[in-house]
Amino acid sequence: MTIPTKTPTQLNSPPVPVQAKLAAAWTSFMFLYIYVDFFNLYKPGVVDGILNGLVWKFDVSSTLLTMMLASVAIPALMVTLSMTLPARGNRAANLVMASLLIPYSVFNAAGATWEWAFFYVLSIGIEVLLLAFILRSAWTWPRIPAVLARPATTDLRQDVRQ
Repeated sequence: MTIPTKTPTQLNSPPVPVQAKLAAAWTSFMFLYIYVDFFNLYKPGVVDGILNGLVWKFDVSSTLLTMMLASVAIPALMVTLSMTLPARGNRAANLVMASLLIPYSVFNAAGATWEWAFFYVLSIGIEVLLLAFILRSAWTWPRIPAVLARPATTDLRQDVRQ
């Protein structure tokens, strides 16, 4: 009597469309970005500063809050745009927005103290890695080679014109 054995199988990894990779990366970036801001509230003195009308030594105002909203809205919109824009516009939008957000993310370390250095290095480091992934994915977007007309097609056109 033989005992049936199962043949080991490999898992199938179908290719993931570039749009889905970009949307996933923007989603990850957005969640990380929001959570870093949320966890920042646990630093001593931050909530007291906000209650006194200050964020990073800036007065809380409609302009400041609008700028903060815009900085979170960009990755939120990029999730949708990455899935809906045509390839050429999609690639351009991702290259531009990821390029602009890298220095913006690094700026978040301004005013950081040494005791919080690891928090900022880790959070900003991951943000920059996600943005670098977005840049690489958009930059290396697969291209379809242009179909060149064959000589026979050209000859047929010349015959019709005669």
